[in-house]
Amino acid sequence: MRRLQWALWNGSERRLRTPWRLLLGTVLFLLVSIATLLSLQLLREIAGISLLAGFGPATRPLVLNAIGGLVVLGTLLAVAWLLDRRYLTDFGLGIDREWWVDCGFGLALGGGVMTAMVVVGIAGGLLAVESVGLSGTLPQLAGLVAVFLLVGVYEELLVRGYLLTNFAEGFRWFDRLSPRAAALSATLLSSLVFGGLHATNPNATLLSTAVISAAGVMLALGYLYTGELAIPIGVHITWNAFQGLVYGLPVSGAELPVSLVETTSRGPQIVSGGAFGPEAGLLGLAGVGVSALGIVMYCRSRYGTLAIDSDITTPDLRDITPTE
Repeated sequence: MRRLQWALWNGSERRLRTPWRLLLGTVLFLLVSIATLLSLQLLREIAGISLLAGFGPATRPLVLNAIGGLVVLGTLLAVAWLLDRRYLTDFGLGIDREWWVDCGFGLALGGGVMTAMVVVGIAGGLLAVESVGLSGTLPQLAGLVAVFLLVGVYEELLVRGYLLTNFAEGFRWFDRLSPRAAALSATLLSSLVFGGLHATNPNATLLSTAVISAAGVMLALGYLYTGELAIPIGVHITWNAFQGLVYGLPVSGAELPVSLVETTSRGPQIVSGGAFGPEAGLLGLAGVGVSALGIVMYCRSRYGTLAIDSDITTPDLRDITPTE
């Protein structure tokens, strides 16, 4: 019994060990997600209300992803408090003035790199501009801006803030792994999860999954070097928004009903990404590399070092009083 208790429970931290916390957290996420989907189905069948009305088949997965994001955020509050003994701010949301400065850089980087990718794609004959001007309606545009904001926040909070942090702490259980090695191992593992979460999207390929996994590493850099999600959230939001809403390219396989410019893929899919979007091609991989370099240069310039933040590998848990 003592061995079983030791394997399940971390007595010094007064919480379940990492694998069991993640397992139980995953079960909670799945249960709440299933309950939400059933509720949406009942709402449509009984009241005739559909939250997906007005969205095409290719766009609906993106909207469902945003709805799922609200569910994940709510569930993560409970998981962070009950299982991890954390406040949600401990997952990279220590929002202050410096946080917003870093987020502003991330927003500029995501939009700038996507713009550069489109310019290079057009110059190289990989992409072609079909029309310029707002297609769709302003309510659609506003709604999808809100979707991308939500997706950028919840995916970063889940994959980088929650998973990467827990993986890094778990790897520290192995005495031979230094904090740096634990953080890097957690980055690779969480990035593979990130790629896998997009592997079932419309028009997904092995290359798209690999590039999105690489994008997971790129997004993790800002979290590793600052301990905050400001940079990855900013990059994530404008990367998707500029790709779909500004330039009219598919966003991870989703064709949007509205954009400011309509751009189509002309070159080989392995280069341009084709119907999935640039992340399914070498053009997207190049963009990921440029973004990673930009994040490294920014963090080095702003903070004077590229050291991995210690909060990622060392638990900073909330106190538990006897009344709790």
